[in-house]
Amino acid sequence: MTTQQVWTKYHTDLQHFIISKVKEKTIADDVLQDTFIKIHTKLQTLKDITKLKSWCFSIARNSILDYWKSANKTVEIANFENETEIEENIHTEKDCLRGILKNLPKKYRDPLFLSDIKGLKQQEVANQLKQSLPTTKSQIQRARKLIAEGFMDCCGFVMNNDGNLVGEIQEKEDCKICN
Repeated sequence: MTTQQVWTKYHTDLQHFIISKVKEKTIADDVLQDTFIKIHTKLQTLKDITKLKSWCFSIARNSILDYWKSANKTVEIANFENETEIEENIHTEKDCLRGILKNLPKKYRDPLFLSDIKGLKQQEVANQLKQSLPTTKSQIQRARKLIAEGFMDCCGFVMNNDGNLVGEIQEKEDCKICN
């Protein structure tokens, strides 16, 4: 990925983040420029491209700290250091899975939950739900298939030749399930 592509994808989010911390647009523009100079010079050192967004926000956070240090603003530094997380909206597989599970019909969700989450044997699930074992097995298999289809619909995953889902999580605004 090039610096231009990073700029196109993240500069607005980074700018909002920086403005929320320094409270002045002209200073934020300077900090953003400093951030992208660092991104440009260090981009080839990023080993995991899936962590690009959080890496960029870390650089922005450090650029804000550098600004405050150079301006001798110790109160802002102390307040900023006490914040526990960078305010960004990272979209993960868990978000998609949560949405997919929420949309599963109850007749599939319940047996799947008892079997795959609680770890009950399928016969125990059937007994608890007062239904036959073949019905329970069928519902669990159907639930798993619906989850896979959900990931394909949600973020464009595909099934490879081995029967495994492959692909990348889309940005939240592009996700059909989470958005």
